[in-house]
Amino acid sequence: MLSCNIKGVTNGFPLRIEAEKVVEKQVDFNADFLKNMFPKIEWKALVAAAKSMGYTDLPDQAESSMIDSEEFLKKFHHALLQLHLEEGALICPETGRRFPVNKGIPNMLLHEDEV
Repeated sequence: MLSCNIKGVTNGFPLRIEAEKVVEKQVDFNADFLKNMFPKIEWKALVAAAKSMGYTDLPDQAESSMIDSEEFLKKFHHALLQLHLEEGALICPETGRRFPVNKGIPNMLLHEDEV
């Protein structure tokens, strides 16, 4: 997940999502991939991102024992791999700086005074 890299920012993660358009793209389900990714995910940030894009099926808390459930893995798969922010903005939690997202690509370029 992306974070804010403005000079002096100490709390630049997670970026908040302001979604104008979200697209769902089909991705093949791979349980082994998801099980390997699970410990690397900042769960609270993923849940907040999914909710901001209209997906509320993830539990607020997750434990490693949950990866044995196919139902849980399918929800995790959907939030992690199938939801795509097409149009909107990513917002720095500390400064409020908006980074626009157009056609699924975030513009994270900084202004001169932010470097």
